Amino acid sequence: MNPTVKKTRALFLDRDGVINVDKGYVYQFEQFDFVDGIFELLLRFQKAGYLPVVVTNQSGIARGMYEVSDFKHLMNKVQEVFTSKGIVDVPVYFCPHHPDQGDGKFTVECQCRKPKAGMFYDAVAELNIDVENSIMIGDSWRDIVAAQTASVSKHYFLRGKPIPQNADMTNVDIVEGLNEIQP
Repeated sequence: MNPTVKKTRALFLDRDGVINVDKGYVYQFEQFDFVDGIFELLLRFQKAGYLPVVVTNQSGIARGMYEVSDFKHLMNKVQEVFTSKGIVDVPVYFCPHHPDQGDGKFTVECQCRKPKAGMFYDAVAELNIDVENSIMIGDSWRDIVAAQTASVSKHYFLRGKPIPQNADMTNVDIVEGLNEIQP
């Protein structure tokens, strides 16, 4: 890669629990309820020069609950809403795998399922991301661990799910809602 090409700062976001209300295995637009403040958050960061990037585990695919095509169709609908609000095209990286749930080609141990950092590494390489000046917002500790492994510099954890006792809290802010997060 050309070192003179300017890298892009990313705002990495988990999907379920950050972009939409986590109802478990959401794959139809009719089930998709946006989290309060998500549009304002994306616009704030976009204006500050960050590219929003979704990184999401989707084990419902491995479990046979829905297909990759269902997930992609839903995310196309989500992008239509984003576009109508003035939000740029948001790249989506997803892991369809589960190490032991399901019965098929997606039931494997992989490098992309968070807390592993494969989705981040792919995004950094493909989108020319300045990972050291990027941010992660997650609602599960595995989101934070994956971002830390990928050297994302700042992390916001949406309060709700437990934090492990031995958790590395370096550069992690715990927040109640998206309105607390600023570029």
